Amino acid sequence: MPVIAFGTYASGGREAPAVICDGAVYDAEALRDAGIHVPEGDWSNGEAARFLENLCADRSDWGAVADAVRTAAAAGAVRAVPDTAQLAAPFRPGRIFCAASNFVDHADEMGTVLAAKAESKPYMFLKLEDCVIGPGQPVLMPEATSQLDWEVELAAVIGKRARHVSVADALSHVAAYTVVNDVTARDMNVRSDYPFKFDWFQGKCHDSFAPFGPWLVPASQIPDPQKVGLRLSVNGAVMQQGTAEEMIWKVNEQIAYLSTILTLKPGDVIATGTPTGVGMGRGIFLKRGDVMTAAIVEIGEITNPVQ
Repeated sequence: MPVIAFGTYASGGREAPAVICDGAVYDAEALRDAGIHVPEGDWSNGEAARFLENLCADRSDWGAVADAVRTAAAAGAVRAVPDTAQLAAPFRPGRIFCAASNFVDHADEMGTVLAAKAESKPYMFLKLEDCVIGPGQPVLMPEATSQLDWEVELAAVIGKRARHVSVADALSHVAAYTVVNDVTARDMNVRSDYPFKFDWFQGKCHDSFAPFGPWLVPASQIPDPQKVGLRLSVNGAVMQQGTAEEMIWKVNEQIAYLSTILTLKPGDVIATGTPTGVGMGRGIFLKRGDVMTAAIVEIGEITNPVQ
């Protein structure tokens, strides 16, 4: 469990920014009113870029902030939000850049033959805002697929504009990390009616195909993103388990590469690839009623049913 994380909660028909401390969810504005430091910006209500810019530049001691929250809670100056409140997606990124075949074992299980790294570069594709759902929300299984699949990934959330940045400087542009589940309809990922082998838009960009959350962990709490552990279970059975150390293209290399093509902006998200253990490699797929939990040990977990 991170020392401090930033999320969004829904209660009474409205969404509001939240601070998570020791597993308890606190209203961010209530903490600000109590004099506790929270970076400016209501990330639940269209100010995600502003908040992430502030978070990226923030050099706060999050342990001290957590101590202040605990002290205020013990004194009754702030209270956790009611248990009836539901965490939502932390914010709704407009662009999620996704790394394909970025773990050797995952490429092998998919039958993908990769060039040597020295002769290659990252392969990226996009997911968009309507793909994003939060904790507990259902992944909607299209009628046209019988091969719905999962992919747990570390998501790097950009907080500072990046254009032609170096690998060495790339991580300074990350405001936070979270979890994303790159849901894919494998049988809709291919086409035979055009002379192009793959249709990644059709296979990966349906509404609800990017569970995202459960919250944002400041990048300073994860000094080396390559050390995090990834896991995904379906109906309680572990399907994927690995570490980000197994990536071909590290997080900083992906950021640097993308910045040679376009300007990365605060609020952009990079889904950095998935380890082995997806359904396609196992010959099993999701069905309605299944429940997925995508987790990163140093961040948290997001659970979503299939509907």
